Parts: sequence; structure tokens; C-alpha cells
Amino acid sequence: MNLDEALHTFIAESRELLQNMEDALLRIEQSPDDEELINAIFRAAHTIKGSAGLFGLDYIVAFTHVAESVLDRVRNGELRIEGDLVAVLLSSCDHLVELIEHLAAGSGDPTAEIQEKSKAIAACLNDYLGSDAAKNTNVVLTTEPNQTCTSEGGGEVETDLWHISLRFGKDVLRNGMDPLSFIRYLSTLGDIHHIFTLLNNIPPAVEMDPESCYLGFEISFKSNADKATIEGVFEFVREDCMIRILPPRSKITDYLKLIAELPEEELRVGEMLLRCGTLTQAELDAALRLQHGDGTAAPRPLGEVLVEAQMVSSPVMEAALDKQKQVKEHKSAEANLIRVDADKLDELINLVGELIIAGAGTNLIAQRTGDADLLESTATMSRLVEEVRDSALKLRMVQIGGTFNRFQRVVRDVSKELGKDIELVISGAETELDKTVVEKIGDPLTHLVRNSMDHGIESAETRLAHGKPAKGTLKLNAFHDAGSIVIEVSDDGGGLNKQRILNKAIERGLINETDNLSDKEIYNLIFEAGFSTAETVSNLSGRGVGMDVVRRNITALRGTVNLDSVEGRSTTVRIRLPLTLAIIDGFLVGVGTSVYVIPLDMVVECIERAAWENAGGDGRYINLRGEVLPYLRLREHFEVEGEPARRENVVVVRHGERKVGLVVDRLLGEFQTVIKPLGKVFNRISGIGGFTILGSGEVALIIDVPGLMGQGVVEMERNGQNAESMRALN
Repeated sequence: MNLDEALHTFIAESRELLQNMEDALLRIEQSPDDEELINAIFRAAHTIKGSAGLFGLDYIVAFTHVAESVLDRVRNGELRIEGDLVAVLLSSCDHLVELIEHLAAGSGDPTAEIQEKSKAIAACLNDYLGSDAAKNTNVVLTTEPNQTCTSEGGGEVETDLWHISLRFGKDVLRNGMDPLSFIRYLSTLGDIHHIFTLLNNIPPAVEMDPESCYLGFEISFKSNADKATIEGVFEFVREDCMIRILPPRSKITDYLKLIAELPEEELRVGEMLLRCGTLTQAELDAALRLQHGDGTAAPRPLGEVLVEAQMVSSPVMEAALDKQKQVKEHKSAEANLIRVDADKLDELINLVGELIIAGAGTNLIAQRTGDADLLESTATMSRLVEEVRDSALKLRMVQIGGTFNRFQRVVRDVSKELGKDIELVISGAETELDKTVVEKIGDPLTHLVRNSMDHGIESAETRLAHGKPAKGTLKLNAFHDAGSIVIEVSDDGGGLNKQRILNKAIERGLINETDNLSDKEIYNLIFEAGFSTAETVSNLSGRGVGMDVVRRNITALRGTVNLDSVEGRSTTVRIRLPLTLAIIDGFLVGVGTSVYVIPLDMVVECIERAAWENAGGDGRYINLRGEVLPYLRLREHFEVEGEPARRENVVVVRHGERKVGLVVDRLLGEFQTVIKPLGKVFNRISGIGGFTILGSGEVALIIDVPGLMGQGVVEMERNGQNAESMRALN
């Protein structure tokens, strides 16, 4: 992997980590003592900081270090989670997103504006660290050379000098070793700034043995040598003495950086500390002996032994354990997931579509030849192609929960801006749909959520006056229904005022005063362009822009939107979308020389002419087993030339709660359909959702059932049908 690829991977992973961090921050307000959430937030910041250091992104490292320091205090119980702290951490998360996006855009070093923003947020974070801790963070939020974030603490040593603690063994002189010669040799590796001789082990004069050594030394030593080299000075007396070598503060910083830069390999803690130089092999061997003791008790964790014996400082050990956990989690995730470019998935879907079309042509040739072996072979191929199609489509299926969870932040911020207490309740988050649909549904949902909070849910005082709880509830729900996905946005607010909507619609000339509309028709008037009943304009709503955009965007996805409301109690906006925009199972019908495709999941049943001709009706609707069923003749609707077939059929289709019959000449059976979009010249044709290519090479139009149902109301008005029949269609 080259540097550019590695950087792109870092950017992608950082985006995911920051999204996870935001989700955890939004949940932690309700569960401030949830250690798992606190650790998840800390790990996200820690991972981004460590990875950024690999690429020399000091401005990201520096800023993240301050946030990490605050999170560390939370993790240690020194700070308690509360609203203001969460707000600052969310701002930090947002700013990290900004820094990552700045990096992704290839814009070079952060602008002066971004640096000022970094300093302002860091100042807010430093308020939670206290003056001393803030001073220790020593954050520099620029990209000037040699200006980086300093250590996470300094362990036991708070200077830039090595500290060597020596306790020579009693028999070192008898073994022919001179303690002072080792100290003199040590000075060849650097400068001894201070040496303190320990005399506390010297016995009374009468008990002294002239051949025994009773001295110990505490040495402050400045050197650029590494720990292993310094330890090597005392190689010949290691077995006869106790040696502790504690690194300077700057070295601890280096160790932390080296640990963060270690490759994504599953290493033991001891191996990790050996690689970064904070631990020597001799120390590791000694620690392993201490760990197992006499073998009678269960071995203690190696990290605990190393810290207790002062071989490794606590911050370094903590960083090593975090790195080990991070690698394990990453490896576990990698075992189950693989990153695939979305464009490659789209290309695969297109190729599967072409395969379906080619397969249909092969089936047609096989049927014409009548060869039994060829028919069996093509049947097997068709089955396999269908399985490949289903598998390919599943690759693009994602859970809608990721989209829903983003609104936790929207609800939190907007409710504070409005001065309302609003809770978001999410259900059906595991419901899956096509990634393309998920990407395009975000903006319409944002409009609906903000509209519900601004217009729908009342203030706490108003709610209490009407016998409601002071806290409002906004619900996001998703579920599958008849091959579609239904998304509901509902609130327990004041509902819609029908009279106000009617008055506004009459004022704008959308309807006449004499029109007799159902409740649903009245409510759906709010989706008209520029329609608004807001008495005041805010930065959230009231300008008449939004609801018409919602309907337009959803219609572009071959979906529908409708609205239900109970005045004073609730409002629910219901969006119905296809699960995928690429390939569907279709039902072929013929009208004259034209062929049409109806989405199979919307087909309820087919009725022959003899069955429905005697069922009663007035020429526009029939009595189908006691149910009023409106119907449309596709021949008339699409102005197909020629005489109707002698034996017409009715295809009963359902969309949501509505049913309608489509009168056709012929039923041609099921067909796997690759949806091709219409060109710009034809994309506004009502009742047509696209086209497909048949195995014969002919073009078949795909029926847009929801659009056809809506247009049926207009046709019935034109033909003078009564309002009751119209409502049966609607």
C-alpha cells in the first residue's frame, strides 16, 4: 500500500471513528456512568491521534491530544459527564471532522480561521483540565516545524534526564567488581548531572565486613543513548544488583509515539514494549519470573508486574494495552468486513443487469427451438442468474439505522435552539434498503424532522396546559411492507389545523371554496410548492420551502409520501420507497402491440374478463368480493391504438393501503427487470417509472403504480365520477 492509499484509509477510518464518537456522546448524556461508552469515546480520539502521528499531521495530533486529556480525566472519574461538557466534546468532534475533510480535500495546512477555531475549542477543553493539567498539555495548534504536542504525563520522572536507581549486591566486591568503575563508564555515554549516594544499608562499624558492599546510588543522567545501551553498562553485575532505569519525560513521549506507530500486528505486551525500547530483554525476563512466582498461584498480568516493579511507566503501559486492544478489535472487524469502492458495486450491478437481459434472450431462443436439453440448461442458468442478482443486490443493502442515528445530534441541537425538551425514539433501525436510496433520503428526512420539532411539538408550557408531558417525543420508524420500505416520522405535538390549511389553500388559489376534500387530501396540500401556515419565519422553517422539496425528492426515488394527523395529538408523515433502484421482479402485460412491466411485489391478483364483467359496477369501478375496486384501462391511459382484446384481464395492484385494477389485453408472466432511467425528454411522463429491454430486444415501459394511482383521481374527476368513488381510489 502506497502513502496515498494509506492516507485515504486513514481518512475513511477517521470518518467512521468520528461518527461512532458522536453517536456515543449523544447516548452518554442519558447514561453518564456507562464505562463502555466512555471508553469507546476515548478510544476513538486515541486512535485518531495515534494514526495522525504516523502521517506527521501534527495539527490533528495536537488538537486531539487536548480532547483526549479531558476524556482521560472522565475515564479516571476526575470529571463527571454533564450537558456542557458533552456540548464541548461534540464541538471538538465536529472540528475534527472539519480537519479530516480539510485533509481529504488536499488543501494543505489548515487556514488561519481553522487554527483560530482549534485554539478556541482547545481553550474550552482546557477549562476542564485545570491550570496545571492544561499547562502540561502544552498544545500548539499550528503546523510550524518542531512544534508538537508533548507527553501524556511524565510518569515517575518529570525532567528530561534519565533516572538510574542502583542497589549493588553485597557480594559485588568479592566477585571482583568495582561499583565506581561502572559509574565512570556510564559517564562515557553522557553527562551525570547529579549522583546521590545511599548509606542507609551500612551497618554499625563493629558489624561491617570490608569485603561487602552496602552502597546504593540514585543518578540523574543526560544521554541520547537508548535504554538497552544504558542497561548494557551494568551487564556484568546485573545478577548481583538491582537496577531501575527510568526514562526522561521526552523519552516517554517517544515511547508513546512508537507504540502508536507499531504495525497492526497481534503482539504481546512484552513484545510491544521491547520493540519501542521502553523495556529491555533482561527486564522482560525478570518480569516474567516475577509474574509466575513459585508457580503455586495463578500468574498475574504482566503489565501489572512491570508497572509495580517500576520497569515501565503507567502511561506507556496504558498506551501499549490500548494498542493491543485496538489491534484485536481491528483484526476482528477486518475478518468480517472488507472495504469495496461503491463504484465497483455499481459496475457489478450493471453487469448483472446486462446478464439478466442476455439470459432472457437465451431463454427466448430456447423456447423457439423447443430443444428439451437447451430448455433445461437455460432454466438452470436463469435460476443461477437470479441467485447472483439477489446476492449482488444484498451487497448494496445497508441498515437505515446509520441514517436514523445521525438525527440524535439534529434533535439535540435543534431542541436546545428552540428551548424545547424533545426525545428521539428510533425503531426499525435494522431495516435494510439500497445504499443509493439511503444516501438520497437524508435531506427529505432532515426537513421532516426539523419541521416536526419547530411546528409540531409545542413548548413545555403549552403541553402541560393540554395535559401532556412536558417532554415531547419524536419517532423515527422503518419497516418492510410488500416489497417496499416504509419510513415514518411522527410526533406527539399539536397536529395539523385543517381549517388553517384550507384557508391558506383557498387564499393561494390551490382549491375552490366549494371543493369537498377528505382529511387526507387537506393534509397533503402542505406538500404544494411554497405552501406554509407558519405565522412567523425562523431560521428553521416558515418560508414555504421544504415540504414540496420533500415530495419532489421522494418522487424522484419512485416513492410516495402522505400524511396523517390528529389535531391536538399527533402527526405522522409516511414515506414509501422501493427497496432498490436497480433490478426488480416484474410482471409483463400486453396492451395492443405494447408491452408494460408492473413491479411484481405490487401485484395482488389477476382477474379474467368473465369474472369481473359480472361483478357489478358503473364502468369505472367494480364490486370485487364486496370491495369497491377502481380500475383504469391502460389502453385509454396511454392512448394505445387499435381495438381491445376480446378477453381483457384486470391486474389488481396494491400500493400501501390502496388498491386499483389495471385493465390489459394479455398476461405475459413474470420477468426479471433491469430498470433503465428515462431520458430527460421523457422523465416527466406520469405513470411511467423507466424502461427495460426484453430478451427479444424490444423495449418495455415500467409502470409507476403510485403515480398511476394518483393520476387516476384526475381522470375520474374529468369523467364526472362522484366524490365517493374518487376517495375509493385515493
